[in-house]
Amino acid sequence: MNQEGRVSARARRPTIADVARLAETSRGTVSFVINDRPGVSPATRARVLEAMKTLAWTPNQLARSLSTRRAYAIGLILARDPRALSSDPFFAPLIAGLETGLEPSGQFLVLRFARDDETEAAAYRSLTEQHRVDGFVLSDLLREDTRPGLLDELGMPAVTLNRTEGPSSFPAVVHADEPGVVAAVEHLMAHGHRRIAHVGGPGRYLHAARRRTAWEATMRDHGLEPGPFAEADFTAAGGVAATRSLLDLPPRQRPTAILYANDLMAASGVAYAQQQGVRVPDDLSVIGFDDAELSGFLDPPLTSVRTDPFAWGLAAAELLIEAITSTSGTVASRAITPGTLVVRRSVAPAPD
Repeated sequence: MNQEGRVSARARRPTIADVARLAETSRGTVSFVINDRPGVSPATRARVLEAMKTLAWTPNQLARSLSTRRAYAIGLILARDPRALSSDPFFAPLIAGLETGLEPSGQFLVLRFARDDETEAAAYRSLTEQHRVDGFVLSDLLREDTRPGLLDELGMPAVTLNRTEGPSSFPAVVHADEPGVVAAVEHLMAHGHRRIAHVGGPGRYLHAARRRTAWEATMRDHGLEPGPFAEADFTAAGGVAATRSLLDLPPRQRPTAILYANDLMAASGVAYAQQQGVRVPDDLSVIGFDDAELSGFLDPPLTSVRTDPFAWGLAAAELLIEAITSTSGTVASRAITPGTLVVRRSVAPAPD
């Protein structure tokens, strides 16, 4: 193609002026619409969006960032080994929910992994100082978590996945684990179980601590001492090690049922128990947590507490965009459906 042809090809590409002309408005109004600023009537906004669709026009992200001094991206930093997520059924739908919530506003997700707390704090500082993101989603909240204070210091908007242990200036997407834990323990009690063990996650995580507390409280509310507890790390290997420790207990201490903190540990625990000749659910009843898609296809199908990580990610993205664009500076927290028990065939009456 000669020079004249290249110029002609460029001229045929739609511009913001073409959008304004087709929508019968100004370029400034089009800019207000694509940057989601107030002051544009619903009818005009609809005409601009329709013109953009008709012309197949999308804003230049670099120019948009320069004009608004925004990165049009949010950050999610996970203090976990990336390889540990390859078999974790929770984070894929969470990330899918985040991406779905970001898509309408043209935002991107910046995902980083950190090997420890120090590396994670450095990543928050680095992404902020380089203007790579406009805000953060804080997952895996910790006891005595220092990250909300760090982001306050950096002046960055954030949304927390559940409420923090202490005061926080950030809105939260609230998912109550406790109703699901209570329902799971009471379901096992209704089947005659009295020695109900819990395989939990690391105690430094707030959600792991809250699930353990709910398990203990439910047992005591029904006049029972909490059964044996084993701490694991949410991985399949951790589930096997925890299950081994519980099945190695003396007969009078060995549980007849186990409530796991996620389905991955529950599935690996069931597999280990069956390898040792323990029949599930005849000898040992099992309940998982999160109700991963595969759980209904295990043998036996796994009873589990259903959560919705996709909805959690979607709500977090929408809430963070609201926090980033808010002119009032106050954004209300949002609650999503609490955990509910899904009953399948991994629970049976307690053995005599």
